[in-house]
Amino acid sequence: MIQIVLTSPTAAELHHADGTETITTTPGQDLQEQIIQHLVRRARRDGEDLTAHATNDDTWLHITPTGTVTPTTPPEPTGPTASQTAPAAASDSENEPASGSHAARPNPLAPAPRNPRKESRTAPAPTDKPAQPTTTVEPARTRASLREATFLVSETPLEPATQGWRGGLNNLGFRLAPSAQEQAERDDVRTVSQHWPGPRTVAVVNRKGGANKTPTVALLAAMLARHGGGPVLAWDNNESQGTLGWRTEQGPHTASVLDLVDSSTRLLSPEANSADLAHFVHHQTADKYDVLRSDENDEGDHEITAEEVDIAHRVASKFYRLIVMDSGNTARSANWRRMIDHTHQLVVPVTAMEDRAEAARLTLQTLESRGGHDAQLAHNAVVIVSESTDAARGLGRDGLKQARDEAARIAEGFTPLVRAVVRVPYDPALIRGHIKVDALRPQTQRAWLAAAAAVAKGF
Repeated sequence: MIQIVLTSPTAAELHHADGTETITTTPGQDLQEQIIQHLVRRARRDGEDLTAHATNDDTWLHITPTGTVTPTTPPEPTGPTASQTAPAAASDSENEPASGSHAARPNPLAPAPRNPRKESRTAPAPTDKPAQPTTTVEPARTRASLREATFLVSETPLEPATQGWRGGLNNLGFRLAPSAQEQAERDDVRTVSQHWPGPRTVAVVNRKGGANKTPTVALLAAMLARHGGGPVLAWDNNESQGTLGWRTEQGPHTASVLDLVDSSTRLLSPEANSADLAHFVHHQTADKYDVLRSDENDEGDHEITAEEVDIAHRVASKFYRLIVMDSGNTARSANWRRMIDHTHQLVVPVTAMEDRAEAARLTLQTLESRGGHDAQLAHNAVVIVSESTDAARGLGRDGLKQARDEAARIAEGFTPLVRAVVRVPYDPALIRGHIKVDALRPQTQRAWLAAAAAVAKGF
């Protein structure tokens, strides 16, 4: 039996009795196809059938020297045979009847029992009364209710696998069910694709700068918009100047939240429509959400007030079903506290650094101490632990390993404190420039989908 372990998107290890082989491909080549061709060549060389187990999605394959590859089931566990487990036969077993009867024979050499008991059967005493006939009363038949009867099948047909070994074999004409990993991904897609009655607001908070708030806002909004459809808004609610506008596409204007507030009377009127918002928000062409920027005027000194947050939120709630809000670094500011008043789901991002994690804990503690709605948000929060630490940028493999270990420690510490904790890997595409989902590695995209699903479960 050959064990197949995918070590990366372009490499795999084949473990067998002769040792370990490594299969590598260049980007763009189909790794699974290369592995299958290698296994077929090995079967032809040895002149015998092969059984292979792809451990990543628990798929078993049967390969013949003729080049036929079919999915199969795991081999039965080998155990002792019946002849090995049966008790030793008696010396006269060869004289037993061929019928297979196992009735015991008397042993002429065995001593007779001292007080043998005769076994007898006594018939019941006859009675003078005739036997009474018995009748079975069947329950009365009732007509089924037309309201309760249905001919519809409630179960949804399972779609065949499209990923991994199973997906590759399905392309050859098979119809295999998805692996557990692929089914989990489908479940997450379905979760983030839901629509809820009324708008929902997500607040992304951490009082420490550099805690990954802005990438979290952009990627959550992107996942919710790409899968769920419908209008999704990412709103930079920094009290003065935020950075969400730097990390996302700019539209054909430089408008900010202040411009939207100034035009709120018209936007809240019955005559306004969603297309009017294009004057104020910046659409992300690839990831399908809009960005409402903070004021980026270097010469300005205005800070967003609680009343302005209320006005902007009324406009946003009229035209968007989901609002993901970025925030500043202080829980004392008026716009920060008013954002919390409008929030349905709290998200606390951290990186694999202890000061970011401690700031996240203190942010949750502050909300919990306020009681009521704030405390409930803290209790139901989702913590997203990213491995994109400062150390990961400047160090090699050892630095990344340390970051992963620290992220695991931080995630474990938050697990009993909040509703959900999700870890996301370090990805160089998030260091600088515009944030786009398609620029991320596949495993990073999968992790952010899981994070968005964890958030959506709180709506």
